[in-house]
Amino acid sequence: MTDPRIRKLADLLIGHSTALRKGEKILIEATDVPRQIVSALIDSSVEAGGVPLVLWKDNQILRDLYQAGDVAAVEERLEAMGRVERFQMEQVQAYIGVRGAHNTTEFSQVPPEKMKIYQERIFSHVHGKCRVPNTRWCVLRWPTPSMAQLAEMGTDRFEDFYFDVVLVDYSKMAEAVKPLVELMSRTDRVRVVGPGETDLSLSIKDIPVIPCSGSHNIPDGECFTAPVKESINGVIRYNAKTIYHGVTFDDIRLEFRDGKVVGSSSSNDEALEKILDSDAGSRYVGEFSLGFNPKITRPMCDILFDEKIGGSLHMAVGSSYDDAPNGNTSSVHWDMVLIQTPAYGGGEIYFDDTLIRKDGLFVVDELKGLNPDRL
Repeated sequence: MTDPRIRKLADLLIGHSTALRKGEKILIEATDVPRQIVSALIDSSVEAGGVPLVLWKDNQILRDLYQAGDVAAVEERLEAMGRVERFQMEQVQAYIGVRGAHNTTEFSQVPPEKMKIYQERIFSHVHGKCRVPNTRWCVLRWPTPSMAQLAEMGTDRFEDFYFDVVLVDYSKMAEAVKPLVELMSRTDRVRVVGPGETDLSLSIKDIPVIPCSGSHNIPDGECFTAPVKESINGVIRYNAKTIYHGVTFDDIRLEFRDGKVVGSSSSNDEALEKILDSDAGSRYVGEFSLGFNPKITRPMCDILFDEKIGGSLHMAVGSSYDDAPNGNTSSVHWDMVLIQTPAYGGGEIYFDDTLIRKDGLFVVDELKGLNPDRL
């Protein structure tokens, strides 16, 4: 018997996230996930009058495709894959990416120069330049034992946690976030203060503000913009582990001068420096965001969850998004999370010298609807 929560999730993705309409084609890209969720998405799509297409993938096969042969061979192969996948993406009006991971470090053995080819030839070419601007899309993780391990939970308990998180009331969240969008839209100066060294200033003046309440990511619960490219100064020390291309990083410290990372350290300094040196834009920041999903309270080394932690913020080194552009382009977009709840040391966020969040809770009356006791 199929878990009824799977069909509830499928209906959420088709009806709310992608708002699929009669006659529209939707691409369901499924990687390392069980048949039940794909079948539920097919059924929900057909009931909405849509035309579902399925692209079935396996991370071990993708790993082999990304690394087999020399760099020239990988470039030729991924160039061809990118053309094929972009053609497929161009045929649809909606997209859902359901991504599982039997092994979250599957790509750790692929050399960085080859992963960079993937970023440029497939991720950027297909998703960044085609899927994001031209389709109604949503991406989500699927619960696996490896994710449960990262979350330090038993498999069954993690599955219950997963469905609690992804099935929050996104309609209520969409209303509660509107005052934050208005406030961020008229804000110039932002200051982030935290324990130890963290004291960072930046400007978000005149950059679009994008609320996220279940339309593009599941789980969701953030509001993002981008910093004015050369406005960031100071130090930030992140307190959530992160995985980038299969490599785990902890205790990342970044020092900024006029928008650029001029100093860094982490649990893996050499790998961090290589990523920051990927291209001309990888030492600048393309995203600044506040997280407020009430059901996510601690990191689990999966960015689609961790960036939504209630009482957190995250910034991404690398490219900005097209809907909140700051002029920075890069093959990199790497989100790093700072949790400011009391359990993680607390901290403050100021907008134009006014305290708006302290120790993870919004203190301005119009924003209190985003606190955990209200969502």
